[in-house]
Amino acid sequence: MTYGNQSALKSYQSLNLHAQVSEASPHQLVQLMLDGALARIAAARGSLDAGELGRKGELIGKAIGLVEGLRVALDVEKGGELAGNLHDLYEYIGRRLLEANLHNDASILEESANLLREIRDGWASIAGHANADVPAAS
Repeated sequence: MTYGNQSALKSYQSLNLHAQVSEASPHQLVQLMLDGALARIAAARGSLDAGELGRKGELIGKAIGLVEGLRVALDVEKGGELAGNLHDLYEYIGRRLLEANLHNDASILEESANLLREIRDGWASIAGHANADVPAAS
Protein backbone atom coordinates (compact mmCIF):
# COMPACT_ATOMS: atom_id res chain seq x y z
CA MET A 1 0.00 0.00 0.00
CA THR A 2 1.42 3.41 -0.91
CA TYR A 3 1.63 6.31 1.51
CA GLY A 4 -1.27 8.09 -0.19
CA ASN A 5 -3.47 5.03 0.15
CA GLN A 6 -2.49 4.61 3.80
CA SER A 7 -3.31 8.24 4.46
CA ALA A 8 -6.68 7.88 2.77
CA LEU A 9 -7.40 4.71 4.74
CA LYS A 10 -6.55 6.43 8.03
CA SER A 11 -8.78 9.36 7.12
CA TYR A 12 -11.65 6.99 6.32
CA GLN A 13 -11.14 5.08 9.56
CA SER A 14 -11.07 8.36 11.48
CA LEU A 15 -14.33 9.47 9.87
CA ASN A 16 -15.90 6.07 10.49
CA LEU A 17 -14.88 6.19 14.17
CA HIS A 18 -16.18 9.75 14.45
CA ALA A 19 -19.52 8.60 13.06
CA GLN A 20 -19.62 5.71 15.54
CA VAL A 21 -18.88 8.03 18.46
CA SER A 22 -21.32 10.76 17.44
CA GLU A 23 -24.16 8.24 17.08
CA ALA A 24 -23.31 6.14 20.14
CA SER A 25 -25.32 5.96 23.33
CA PRO A 26 -23.46 6.54 26.60
CA HIS A 27 -23.36 2.76 27.07
CA GLN A 28 -21.87 2.28 23.60
CA LEU A 29 -19.28 5.01 24.24
CA VAL A 30 -17.99 3.11 27.25
CA GLN A 31 -17.87 -0.05 25.13
CA LEU A 32 -15.89 1.79 22.42
CA MET A 33 -13.44 3.12 25.01
CA LEU A 34 -12.91 -0.32 26.53
CA ASP A 35 -12.43 -1.88 23.09
CA GLY A 36 -10.05 0.93 22.13
CA ALA A 37 -7.94 0.46 25.25
CA LEU A 38 -7.78 -3.30 24.64
CA ALA A 39 -6.79 -2.79 21.00
CA ARG A 40 -4.02 -0.41 21.97
CA ILE A 41 -2.70 -2.79 24.64
CA ALA A 42 -2.64 -5.62 22.09
CA ALA A 43 -0.83 -3.40 19.58
CA ALA A 44 1.60 -2.30 22.31
CA ARG A 45 2.35 -5.95 23.04
CA GLY A 46 3.07 -6.50 19.36
CA SER A 47 5.34 -3.45 19.29
CA LEU A 48 7.14 -4.63 22.41
CA ASP A 49 7.69 -8.07 20.87
CA ALA A 50 9.01 -6.41 17.70
CA GLY A 51 11.37 -4.18 19.65
CA GLU A 52 9.52 -1.02 18.59
CA LEU A 53 9.76 0.60 22.02
CA GLY A 54 8.79 4.10 20.90
CA ARG A 55 5.60 2.83 19.30
CA LYS A 56 4.93 0.63 22.35
CA GLY A 57 5.14 3.69 24.60
CA GLU A 58 2.83 5.69 22.36
CA LEU A 59 0.21 2.93 22.33
CA ILE A 60 0.38 2.39 26.08
CA GLY A 61 -0.01 6.14 26.55
CA LYS A 62 -3.19 6.07 24.46
CA ALA A 63 -4.51 3.08 26.43
CA ILE A 64 -3.81 4.94 29.69
CA GLY A 65 -5.69 7.95 28.31
CA LEU A 66 -8.74 5.83 27.54
CA VAL A 67 -8.67 4.14 30.95
CA GLU A 68 -8.31 7.55 32.62
CA GLY A 69 -11.27 8.81 30.59
CA LEU A 70 -13.35 5.90 31.85
CA ARG A 71 -12.24 6.61 35.42
CA VAL A 72 -13.05 10.32 35.44
CA ALA A 73 -16.42 9.73 33.75
CA LEU A 74 -17.66 7.69 36.70
CA ASP A 75 -20.18 9.32 38.99
CA VAL A 76 -19.11 7.83 42.31
CA GLU A 77 -21.89 9.59 44.23
CA LYS A 78 -24.69 8.19 42.07
CA GLY A 79 -22.95 4.90 41.29
CA GLY A 80 -22.17 4.06 44.89
CA GLU A 81 -19.92 1.17 45.78
CA LEU A 82 -19.80 -0.26 42.26
CA ALA A 83 -18.64 3.03 40.76
CA GLY A 84 -16.11 3.41 43.58
CA ASN A 85 -14.73 -0.06 42.90
CA LEU A 86 -14.50 0.66 39.17
CA HIS A 87 -12.78 3.96 39.93
CA ASP A 88 -10.14 2.15 41.98
CA LEU A 89 -9.77 -0.59 39.39
CA TYR A 90 -9.28 1.89 36.53
CA GLU A 91 -6.72 3.73 38.66
CA TYR A 92 -4.90 0.43 39.30
CA ILE A 93 -4.94 -0.49 35.60
CA GLY A 94 -3.54 2.91 34.68
CA ARG A 95 -0.68 2.47 37.18
CA ARG A 96 0.04 -1.04 35.93
CA LEU A 97 0.12 0.13 32.31
CA LEU A 98 2.61 2.81 33.30
CA GLU A 99 4.75 0.14 34.99
CA ALA A 100 4.49 -2.08 31.90
CA ASN A 101 5.74 0.81 29.80
CA LEU A 102 8.61 1.67 32.15
CA HIS A 103 9.80 -1.94 32.50
CA ASN A 104 8.84 -3.30 29.05
CA ASP A 105 6.85 -5.99 30.84
CA ALA A 106 4.49 -8.01 28.64
CA SER A 107 3.02 -9.84 31.64
CA ILE A 108 1.73 -6.56 33.08
CA LEU A 109 0.18 -5.71 29.71
CA GLU A 110 -1.57 -9.07 29.78
CA GLU A 111 -2.77 -8.52 33.36
CA SER A 112 -4.19 -5.11 32.41
CA ALA A 113 -5.87 -6.52 29.31
CA ASN A 114 -7.42 -9.35 31.32
CA LEU A 115 -8.90 -6.88 33.81
CA LEU A 116 -10.27 -4.69 31.04
CA ARG A 117 -11.75 -7.73 29.27
CA GLU A 118 -13.60 -8.67 32.47
CA ILE A 119 -15.01 -5.15 32.72
CA ARG A 120 -15.90 -5.12 29.01
CA ASP A 121 -17.63 -8.49 29.21
CA GLY A 122 -19.64 -7.38 32.24
CA TRP A 123 -20.50 -4.13 30.49
CA ALA A 124 -21.58 -5.99 27.35
CA SER A 125 -23.83 -8.27 29.40
CA ILE A 126 -25.87 -5.28 30.60
CA ALA A 127 -26.22 -3.81 27.08
CA GLY A 128 -29.80 -5.05 26.73
CA HIS A 129 -30.76 -3.41 30.02
CA ALA A 130 -29.03 -0.14 29.14
CA ASN A 131 -30.63 0.04 25.70
CA ALA A 132 -34.07 -0.74 27.17
CA ASP A 133 -33.76 2.34 29.39
CA VAL A 134 -33.15 4.64 26.40
CA PRO A 135 -36.30 5.74 24.55
CA ALA A 136 -36.30 5.03 20.83
CA ALA A 137 -35.62 7.97 18.54
CA SER A 138 -38.64 9.08 16.60
